[in-house]
Amino acid sequence: MLNQDQTPYVDALLEFAQSDPGRFNVPGHQGGIGADEALHLLVGQTGLTNDIPALIEGIDVGRPNPFQEAQQLAADAWGAERTWFLINGASQGNQAMCLAVAHRGPEIVIQRNVHSSVVDGMIMAGLKPTFAAPEVDPDLGVAHCLTPDVLAEALDRCPNASAAVIVSPTYFGAAADVASLARVAHSRGVPLVVDEAWGAHLHFHPGLPRDALDSGADLVISSTHKIVGSLTQSAMLHLGRNSRFEAEIIDRCISMTESTSPNSLLCGSLDAARRQAAIHGEQMLGETIEVLSETRDELRRIDGIDVLDHSLLENESVADWDPLRLTIDVRGTGSTGYRIAHLAREMANVNLELASDTVAVAVFGMSTGTAARARRLVDGLLAALARLEATPPESKPEFALPPPWGPTEMTPRDAFLASHDVVAFRDAEGRISAEPLATYPPGIPNVLPGEILTRETLDFITDSIDHGGYVRGAADRELTTLRVVSSNP
Repeated sequence: MLNQDQTPYVDALLEFAQSDPGRFNVPGHQGGIGADEALHLLVGQTGLTNDIPALIEGIDVGRPNPFQEAQQLAADAWGAERTWFLINGASQGNQAMCLAVAHRGPEIVIQRNVHSSVVDGMIMAGLKPTFAAPEVDPDLGVAHCLTPDVLAEALDRCPNASAAVIVSPTYFGAAADVASLARVAHSRGVPLVVDEAWGAHLHFHPGLPRDALDSGADLVISSTHKIVGSLTQSAMLHLGRNSRFEAEIIDRCISMTESTSPNSLLCGSLDAARRQAAIHGEQMLGETIEVLSETRDELRRIDGIDVLDHSLLENESVADWDPLRLTIDVRGTGSTGYRIAHLAREMANVNLELASDTVAVAVFGMSTGTAARARRLVDGLLAALARLEATPPESKPEFALPPPWGPTEMTPRDAFLASHDVVAFRDAEGRISAEPLATYPPGIPNVLPGEILTRETLDFITDSIDHGGYVRGAADRELTTLRVVSSNP
């Protein structure tokens, strides 16, 4: 058993910084000596002093190696065989994962509403995807999880799959039956990868959904900064015990996707956040869960407002739910999540994580669920609703569910690397897309590189934008044009 009440990497950084070293190496500000006044105001002298480069004896090279010790502590804390610190977020983990899958073969089964970084990883690795469709809530218009039957059917369509990739929990807190999904994949000799970006905290409280590693996942991408509270852009990749992936291959793929100048502050924040989760996580999470339960009760008493909770379990694909995502159903207000989120920010400086046509989502960190903070959220929503009553919006049509995906003509990599034409959005019907397009809500990619653009999909995207949604993935942010595979290669 390792002593989780220590931070070897943080301690090594602090010891080096406090030794008043002569700095004649990078970074160029060299401990703050050469930093602009604005950078001092932004980061502070402490941050500049502790911005220490890689390859320092006694920190991340040599013996002992505090950096490796910190990663071992993280593996022990989460129950992994091995853990890697990531400095480019869970996005780096997804890209490294795709490269690792490609070592096993070019075909992969993927849940359709994967993060855009998985699409980027498929392009980098040259993977050929077979998609499995998540359940979509017909009332809220948001994507939930995969059922074991849907995964089994997708794997049957792709008998040479090298891995299966799922998402759990979702942005909205829905958690899949990962253990059953793992059994489906493993029965076919296929490793299960879980994008658990929104679930780094699950392992640390018995009242939360069972975490992916404990459920038998082979590889888990963990966006540690989201809920556990390390610095933005820091994350971890966990290798499951008895994993079907080789640790040496994962290690090489991570090296390919990371900077050779890793940021000590990012990595140090992972070491510190791990200690807090391992030592105090259960208590902190318990307190936050209790406050949020009371907050949900208060929100339900507001006219026109409802919240997502155990009712999520009525969906076939949802095995559990994460209460640290406070998903607010705004349909009863006669307005949209977009407008209410905008007004909460404008009227009360309350910033929400996500808004859609039907919901607004507030995220609480592992230790940030205090009564005072919950009060500020509720007051911000009340201010927004009061403004709505003063200026009622025009009526709007119902939000439509996305149409079926267009036929796949090329792999994402081939379409991405092919010669491109730039065409007017209205004229793109029937062309092969060279870029991904995903409307929010519900966040499922409507088009991936290599797929045919259909009139139904183009109309749906236009309609979504008209209702206040937005589209992610296109090079032209205004979406007046699209990049398609050239008709004259």
